[in-house]
Parts: sequence; C-alpha cells; structure tokens
Amino acid sequence: MNEVSLKQRIQAGHVAAGTMVFEFFVPGLPQIARSAGADFLLYDMEHSGADTETIKAQCAACAGVGVAPLVRVPGHEYSQVARALDAGAHGVMVPMVADAAQAAEIVSFTRYPPRGRRGAAFGLAHDGYSAGTPRDKMAASEARTLVLAMIETAEGLANVDAIAAVPGVDVLFLGHFDLTNFLGIPGEFTHPAFESAIRAIAAAAQRHGKVAATMAGDQAWAERFHAIGYRMFACGLDVHLFQHALAGGIRAVRALG
Repeated sequence: MNEVSLKQRIQAGHVAAGTMVFEFFVPGLPQIARSAGADFLLYDMEHSGADTETIKAQCAACAGVGVAPLVRVPGHEYSQVARALDAGAHGVMVPMVADAAQAAEIVSFTRYPPRGRRGAAFGLAHDGYSAGTPRDKMAASEARTLVLAMIETAEGLANVDAIAAVPGVDVLFLGHFDLTNFLGIPGEFTHPAFESAIRAIAAAAQRHGKVAATMAGDQAWAERFHAIGYRMFACGLDVHLFQHALAGGIRAVRALG
C-alpha cells in the first residue's frame, strides 16, 4: 500500500481519466484499460447487478497494474460502503447524496475509529493480505481511499456547497442524467438550468479544495467541462464504447456492398 494513490495524484492537480464498467468484468480489463492510459476503472454496482465477489476479483486484477479500482455502491448503507472497501476498492462513489449530514455519515463508513466507524479486518484483500501494524494500515487506507459524492438530485444540488465542505469528501461527481431528470429537464444538457448546476458544482469543489468529476462521452463534452473546472473524467462506459467501435466497423463493412 505504498504506491502513489489516485487520491494523492488528483489532490496534487492531476487530471484523471478512466471509464465506467457495467458489463465486462473480465480478468484482462484492468491491463487493457491501463494500456489505453486509464488512471482508474469505476465499477458499477448500482445498475449492473455486479456482486461483491465480482468486484473483489476485479480489484485483485487491478493490483500492480497501476489502475485504481473505484466502486459505485448501490446506496448509502454502511454494509455497502465498507464491503466495497474491504474487497479492495480504492474509493467509493455514492449515489444521490442529499446533504452534508448524509455525506458526513458516508465518510465515517470509510474511516476507522476514532475518525469514523469502519470495522477492522486486516491482512485481507484491501491491504494486500500483508503484515503490518493496524495503525499503519489505517493511515495507509485513509491516504488512499477516495469518497466520491454524486450530485444528481435537486436536493443535492441545493446543498452542494455544504456537501463539498464535509471533511473526507474528495470528489463531487455530477450525475448528469439523473440531475436533469430531477430538475425536470430530462436529457436537456444545454438547458440554462443544467448549465447553472454544473457550474455550481465546479464552484463548490473549487471553494473547498475538492475535485469536480463527470462522465465524458466525447471530446467536446470533456473540453466543455474541463473549461468550467472539472478535473476527473469517466470516458464513457464499457458497453457503449464496445457498441460504438463495433458499429463503426460494421458500417465500414456494409458500405463495401
């Protein structure tokens, strides 16, 4: 656990890029992603149906490759957050964070006492099955573990500054589709209300020394958000990247007649 973590790199100003994983939970994925230049893989448990054993295997495949495994957990419960971390995740993304109190509780699930209430089990997947003192392992975990709070509801947006101010919240992650849904403008990513929202998230992150993050389906989207102040990007998701590449190849073949 002595590697320079993704958390340390983004806090030092590194612009981080990776992708989301919904379908392709295969052993070679971390190396494939790393060879493409990815800093992280963000494994989805909210919508994909992936279980903890699947996530644990993927975190193990990331070890030594240089890709940080992050996990979007399906909810706010202690068991979901702590289990993902114990499986080896370097960070958790939590959906629909509503306010500062909820954000602080989520952070407490990722920290050992006295700073939080994460249960202790050492010499297992999350610390590389290694020897060492509990005090050193707890310090290493805190230095590595990222907490990504998803801002994707009207309530979360209204409280975004207070959420960003919570110690231990590292990243404000825009949930772009859900946020437009909750704002009553589904899929309208050029709507003035959406533009105001994404700027509010970036401003809150900057005020409190946090990182603003988003999905980036294409270069234009990434450029738009980077100009506003976003510094962490999930460049699409596995199934759509595969579909897009395959569709392009098939169109080229069909055009041959």
